[in-house]
Formats: sequence, C-alpha cells, structure tokens
Amino acid sequence: MIRKIFRTAWLGLVLLFMYLPILILMVYSFTDTATIGSIGGFSLGNYVTLFTKKELLGMIGGTFALALGAAALATVLGTIGAIGAFYSRKGAKSFLSLSNQIPVVNAEVVTAFSLCVLLIVVLKMNKDSFVPLIIGHVVLTTPFVYLSVIPKLKQMDNSLYEAALDLGADPSQALFKVVIPQLIPGIVSGFLLSVTLSLDDYFITTYTKPATFDTISTYVVNATRGSHTEIKTALWALSTVMFAVILAVVVGGNIITGRKAVAKNVKGEI
Repeated sequence: MIRKIFRTAWLGLVLLFMYLPILILMVYSFTDTATIGSIGGFSLGNYVTLFTKKELLGMIGGTFALALGAAALATVLGTIGAIGAFYSRKGAKSFLSLSNQIPVVNAEVVTAFSLCVLLIVVLKMNKDSFVPLIIGHVVLTTPFVYLSVIPKLKQMDNSLYEAALDLGADPSQALFKVVIPQLIPGIVSGFLLSVTLSLDDYFITTYTKPATFDTISTYVVNATRGSHTEIKTALWALSTVMFAVILAVVVGGNIITGRKAVAKNVKGEI
C-alpha cells in the first residue's frame, strides 16, 4: 500500500513538474496582464491579437509551411534510407545506422553552424532563396524518420516481399503494395515527429533563414527581447492554442487506436 502511494505521488510530481509551467502560461493567456506573476482580469485580448494581426498570421503560416514541406521531404528520404539500409548487407547496414545516429546525438548548434559554413560560405547559396533553410530542416528531421521506420521493418515478415515476387509482382510493385503499407504507422510517426522538430528548431533556422523571415521559435526569442508587450502576450495565446491542438490530436489518436483494438478483439472472438 505504501509503495503504491509512493508511486502515485512520484508520478504526480513528475507530471506537475512537466505541465505546471504550461498551465500557468495558459491561465495568463486569458488575462489582461503583461507580466506573469501579477494579477489581472479575464480577457480574450491576446487571442484577438493573435488571430487579427497580419504580422503574426504571416509568421505562423510561414512556419507551418516550412515544417510541412521539410517534413514531407524528410519522410521520403528517411523512408527510402530505412528500406535501403534494412535490405543492405551487414557492413553497409551498420555504416548507414551509425551515420544516421550522428545528427541525432550531435549538438544542434554544431549542426547548425556546420550547415551554415557548408551551404552559405563554401557552396555560396543565397539565404534569400530559402534553400539553405529547407536543407537544414531536412537534415535535422530525416534521421528521426529513419528511426521511426526501421522498427516497423524489423517487425515485418520478410517472407511477404518474397511471396509477392513469387506471385508475379515486380520489385516496385512489391515495394509499394506490400512493404510500404506495412510501414505506414512508422512513416506517419516519423512525419509528425519531423513537423514537431521543425516547428521547435531555433539554431538551424537562425543560421540559415533569410533576414526577413521568422519562424515561431525565432520570432518568440526576438519578441521576448523587445518591448512589444502586445506581441509578447499574444504569443502566450499561441502557445496555448498549439498545446490544445496537440493534446486533441494525441487524445483522439489514442481513442481511435483503442476502438480499433477493441473491434479487432471482438471480431477475433466471433
């Protein structure tokens, strides 16, 4: 009994430590105060500013366009890399796996500076073209797609691909109609993780973005340094909206997965 109480209390402390700052920010996003810690009245002014100020809407739209585009490219490259590595010989597989781990383990600021030197200084790419920025985000997110797809390949029955070939399918048909459908959960997970990482990135974006372009992360840093109180408090509302959307997606996904599992069990019993 004591052990159960201790486990519950410890879990509660961990959850409190993780989510209390977010909850405080959410509460203050519905007030008219400009400083966290001071007392203010209820207000929706921050949300009005968030959804009516063109500067904020443009920044948010550009951020999500970059995240979705980079995540799509990373998903294709990461999936191809995972499939290629899985069906390669042992030496090539080990080399590809090790190479994929380097960007994951390496400090992001080191990766950002290295990309800046390679793309902008050595290759003379123009920042205003957005090419260095997109390449940087793809480099950041592709390894995580690889890590999401590889476990699904290991769980897959290898005989399915061979059976498809024996039944008359060519390699491309076997790949797209047999192998890839088995990898869909890993591919979707890798894509969503890539979107999240791209939205969250600061260092690579700072080193490779055009001077007139901002993502949510770089905009937040610049806004908190300045004296634009209206913008700063509107970002509290933005954080609340993003958290609520992510929470809804996670809860909805779990509910759908649970219902599918129940339906599958019921069907199996019948």
